Formats: sequence, C-alpha cells, structure tokens
Amino acid sequence: MSRTTLERVLGAGPVLGRGRDTDYLSLAWHAGEPHRTRRELVGSTWERPRTGTRVLACLAHVTDMQLADVCSPARFEFFNGHFTDPRMRALVPMHRPQEAITAHAIDALVRTLNGLSGGPRTGHPVQVVITTGDAIDNAQWNEMGLLLDILRGGLVSPGAGLTAYDGVQAAGWPHDLFWRPECDGGGEPDLYRSRHGFPDRPGLLAAAFAPFVAEGLRLPWLACHGNHEALIQGVGVPTPALQGLLLADRKPVEFASDVPLDDALRLFTHSSEVFTTAGARTVTPLAGRRFIDRRDFVAAHLADGGEPDGHGFTEANLRDGTAFYVWDGLPGVRVVCLDTTRVTGGGDGSLDAAQGRWLADRLREVSSSHLEPDGSRVTTGNDDRLVVVISHHGSSTLMREDPLHPRPAADAGVLGGADLVALLHRFPNVVLWLNGHTHVSEVRPWASAAEPGRGFWEVTTCAVVDWPGQARLVEFLDNADGTLSLVCTMVDHDSPARPPDPLDPVAREPAALASLHRELSANVPWAGLDAGLAGGPEDRNVELVLRNPLVR
Repeated sequence: MSRTTLERVLGAGPVLGRGRDTDYLSLAWHAGEPHRTRRELVGSTWERPRTGTRVLACLAHVTDMQLADVCSPARFEFFNGHFTDPRMRALVPMHRPQEAITAHAIDALVRTLNGLSGGPRTGHPVQVVITTGDAIDNAQWNEMGLLLDILRGGLVSPGAGLTAYDGVQAAGWPHDLFWRPECDGGGEPDLYRSRHGFPDRPGLLAAAFAPFVAEGLRLPWLACHGNHEALIQGVGVPTPALQGLLLADRKPVEFASDVPLDDALRLFTHSSEVFTTAGARTVTPLAGRRFIDRRDFVAAHLADGGEPDGHGFTEANLRDGTAFYVWDGLPGVRVVCLDTTRVTGGGDGSLDAAQGRWLADRLREVSSSHLEPDGSRVTTGNDDRLVVVISHHGSSTLMREDPLHPRPAADAGVLGGADLVALLHRFPNVVLWLNGHTHVSEVRPWASAAEPGRGFWEVTTCAVVDWPGQARLVEFLDNADGTLSLVCTMVDHDSPARPPDPLDPVAREPAALASLHRELSANVPWAGLDAGLAGGPEDRNVELVLRNPLVR
C-alpha cells in the first residue's frame, strides 16, 4: 500500500448510504499528486539545478490528535445541539462520530511513520517527528497517560481507564444528536443516520475499548503545548467545581433553561460548571480522572523515558512552569518550540512579552547577523544554524487582544501573529514555521519587507482526529545555487481504504478500526471531504523554495 500521496490519494468512492441531506460515501484510491514547486520567495524564473543538490535534514510533522476520554463527565457534547447558532461558533463541535477510535488512528499513523524508508525525494531517513499540540482533547491526566502509552508501545487500553463504553454514542442515550453505531431498534434514528446516511456498526463500541498492542513510535519525537492540553475542550479554564464533576458519576446532557446563550462563550471560558445544573445521566466514575496544568504536561514528558529526553522539555521548564524550549538534535538546524496557549481561556493563542524576548535571544544565538527592531544590522560572530520554529497556533490564530480577559497595561508586549512574523523576519536563518490548531493543511510564504528576496515559509498541517488524518514529511535540501528547498509530502496512514464488513471478525482489528475512523471523518457533515481541511494541491505535496540564509 502506498505510504505517501505522490503515488495515490484517498478521495470519494461509491455511495454506501443515503441520507436526507447528504450521502455517506466510501473512500477510494485516486491518482497521486506530484510535487508542485512554489517560487514566491525566489521568483517565477527559478529552476531546480540538475546536479549538486545536498540533503540537510528530514522530519515528520503530526498535529492535533485530540485523543479523548470519550466518556468523561466533564465533556459537553450536548452543545452540538446548538451547532448552527452563531453564538456557539467558538464552542462546537464538542463531539465527533469517530472519536471513540482515535487511538487506533494514531497507532496506524505511528506504524506508517515507522515503516517509511525515508523521504520520497531524497531517501533520507526521518530523523525526528514533530508534534505541535492538541495531542489530547480535554486537559485530562488519563488522556495524557493513554497518549504516552500509544507512543511508547505495548498493550494499550483505549478506554483511558474504562473497560466498557459509557458515553453519548451508547444506545438509549438522550437526544438524537450523536451517531449510535449500534442501533437499538426503537425510536427515531439519530441525525447522522437519517440526515447523512451513516451506517450500522454492531460491536464497534466494544471493539473500540478492547485492549490492543500498539507498536510504539520508533523515532525521536518532540512535544508542544496546545490549548486542548490546558483547557476544557480547548476553551474553558478548569475550575474546582468542574474537577468535582470530573470525578462524579453524573454527566450533564442538556442546557439549563436559564443559561443565556448570548453569554455562552464567556461563561464556558471562565465558569463552565454553570452548564452542569440541568439534566444529567448516571455514568461510570473513574478515580484517576483529573485536570492537568502546564507543569503536569511537562512532567509527563520528562518521565516518559523516550527519545529525546523530555521530548524537548527540560527540568528548567518544570522548575519555571514554562513549555518553550530549543532542540539542537538535527545537525545544522535549531528547532525552537513556542508555547502559544492562553491558560486564561479561549481557543486562540498569543505570545507574552517574556517569551518574545526569550525567542529573540535563542534566535540570536544561532545567527551570525540579524536585524534589531529599529532595522539596524548587528553582526554577532555566532555560528549560523537554520531555524525551524514550531508552535500550536499559527499566524492567523495568534491574537494580541483577548476580549474575554482584558490585559493589564504591563502586558502591552503581547505578540499576535503579525508581531511574531515581524520578529522572525529580523532573523534570516528562520526558514520554516510549523504549526496546527486550524485542522487545515495550508502553506503560506512570508516575504521580508526589510530584506527583499528573503523570507520563510509557514506550514500548517491537518489534524489526525479529523479528515484527512495525515502526517507531513519535510525534506530540507541545499540546491547549491544559493537556495534551499523544503520538500513537503503528505502521508496517509497505512490502513485499508475501505473498512471490512462489521460482521467480519477482522473488523475489530486495530487497522480496520483506523480505516473506519478515517471513513467516518470523511463523512462528518461539517468537517468531511468537502470541508476544505485537506487544503488545495498548493498546500500538500509542494517544494517550497527560498534563498539560503547561510549564503551571504
């Protein structure tokens, strides 16, 4: 089976089910996408040299896995009932039909990355896997433990502590908002079946929670702090009252009639417990559930024992309560990880003034010359390294202002997206900014206004949890003509395009569940095949060319 999308890509296949609004489609292989050359930073006349090209590095990018405790009492799936209400836009979706089998999709992607012989352009082995946040969904310790179990390898219990499913997709759960894979034969079909043609999958929920053997990622990998690692479903600040609910045996299932939707975002961000006062359903409690903070997140990686130590994080991060770092494990390349998450709440990110100063210092260390804020050039004598910046949020979702949490005057140095781009432009050795958060594959050139002909590329990769669930390879090439190429190639996980029939015993195997995860995600009405999450051809298999900053 093809492991990159150069040879073949997944797309719409024959109709499997008819719905009132949309049809449920299978997936099928289509012709592959060759690399497109993007020349915005070097000019349209550039041509690739025939000889002399030298490979510098090869990495993989994985983001937004959002591995969830799908039965958590502190998830608010019933918000999906207000999906079309513009007042709830920042709070939905809070449930996906495929999320109970996300662990299997992650495992399938891990197996695929392990099996790659190298980058498709150069054959150079993948040296490191970079993850850029939202690896978990609801800032819970048991989610963090499950994720590390999958990446470490061995016997995994995908119920995040539970052995049987006890969530919104179970037969008999109130509301018709959620896809119930095991039809109970009574009442009206759920909305996914009636409106979108979703199938019956008997035995799915038991298979989803059955232990399986994860292969474990055999490559070094780096971690990054995202909003879903810090906030309830990526938005709300964990409160003591909600921690109590997290340990309880009652799960809210509907809005209280007196909760004003006009104020829903502010209320959920700072006091989400107000949404727990109406109807509830008895669920299985779990003593190990608790919310995590930034230090917990860092400590879990430091204790993991994989490579590299701490997956980028250091004891200094643990001591200082920070989650930004540098990693110099690639010859000639520095990776700078930023923490763009606002722990004060809300899905958007920012960079505080202190981290902005830290970033400038770390870039200065690997730059023989750079620009000061006033535009003057400074020569440092430092040894040059190429720089890759990684963060969860990208330029479009980093905001200086937070309307729900006004900043004091002393916080005036907060950086939004435009501010960070301007800072990076002062350091010509920055060639690539990798990020996630939007769940959309997108590539953007950032040309330097101060130094015409120079700039860097911003590359955002789609989410594992949603369609198309891919990873991205990036090969770094010195073209020996004063330019670099960053060759990006999308990778599908190596599971079947079409999951087996649910009555086939193979349907309960991890690869089959990963295949079903992808098929379900392709049919989600707001985030499926037609939602644009895969980006365009110019955002996927691309050769990104820029001037080599080390050639003066």
